[in-house]
Amino acid sequence: MVTSVFHQPIGTAQSHQHLQNSDFRHEFGHASVKLTFKGFKVETGLSSREGFSSCRRKFGVVQASASHTSVAQPVSYPPNNSTDELRKKSSEAALILIRHGESLWNEKNLFTGCVDVPLTKKGVEEAIEAGKRISNIPVDMIYTSALIRAQMTAMLAMTQHRRKKVPIILHNESEQAREWSQIFSEDTKKQSIPVVTAWQLNERMYGELQGLNKQETADRFGKEKVHEWRRSYDIPPPNGESLEMCAERAVAYFKDHIEPQLLSGKNVMIAAHGNSLRSIIMYLDKLTSQEVINLELSTGIPMLYIFKGGKFIRRGSPAGPTEAGVYAYTRRLALYRQKLDEMLH
Repeated sequence: MVTSVFHQPIGTAQSHQHLQNSDFRHEFGHASVKLTFKGFKVETGLSSREGFSSCRRKFGVVQASASHTSVAQPVSYPPNNSTDELRKKSSEAALILIRHGESLWNEKNLFTGCVDVPLTKKGVEEAIEAGKRISNIPVDMIYTSALIRAQMTAMLAMTQHRRKKVPIILHNESEQAREWSQIFSEDTKKQSIPVVTAWQLNERMYGELQGLNKQETADRFGKEKVHEWRRSYDIPPPNGESLEMCAERAVAYFKDHIEPQLLSGKNVMIAAHGNSLRSIIMYLDKLTSQEVINLELSTGIPMLYIFKGGKFIRRGSPAGPTEAGVYAYTRRLALYRQKLDEMLH
């Protein structure tokens, strides 16, 4: 059943929520570009290295300064009443989704959730292989969760891209972090890709199951109860999140921050987690709550969507190491690859 659902044609996506002046352009523009936030509070996308205790809505926000020099420019959004018209006129954009490679706790069969665990050697290899499979697809913006395994996956994947642009994490957690991470070379900016980290893309928070062995947990609480916690849509584990709760934050972030980039023609890659990505796919493919709980995503396997004319269209989920027979390229992607060939040979 899952397979038949997975390859259905995608219908018209729902209209995104309005966001004011808070996202970034795909090309680094003029020197001393100013990001002006008029009374707008920005989600900082705290990493675990800032000492968060969970990925729930306990994360703080910072008030952006009235004027700030950054490596990227914001996208201007239209009034809500013109959003639908813009969606219909929007140019084609690529959306790549990648679940992080195998983590050290995946290997040990432990519930990981929002615990910040790095990749295994196999996970590193999976991330590199994912990069090879998307090496001819344009990437202008990268979004990851605040967790290191997703960030490692994004960074390692981009080492394989033929454009050889450098992914650079944007640090907005403090005024000092923003100032100290500025880039003062225009040429360097043009050869860089902004990376935005967001806790809203974190894995589902597994509450009191985090760090427990999955088999031992099943023996202790019963297989049926653990299966209910893991595979139901709206039943959370003790003091944790259900898939429904994870979807609420992940899809809201996608609509508010990522979809406007696609509307403006930017090509976006998201490196995140099984449950946050399942939530986004539920929105893109218009899956029901029953269909999404049966959806499985392999680690390190990129998935390609094309956003055009207000619709998200699945173009492929690679099953092998080569591109042949994997992606149904659009004319625009084919021309992009042709230009890469001409530029690099």
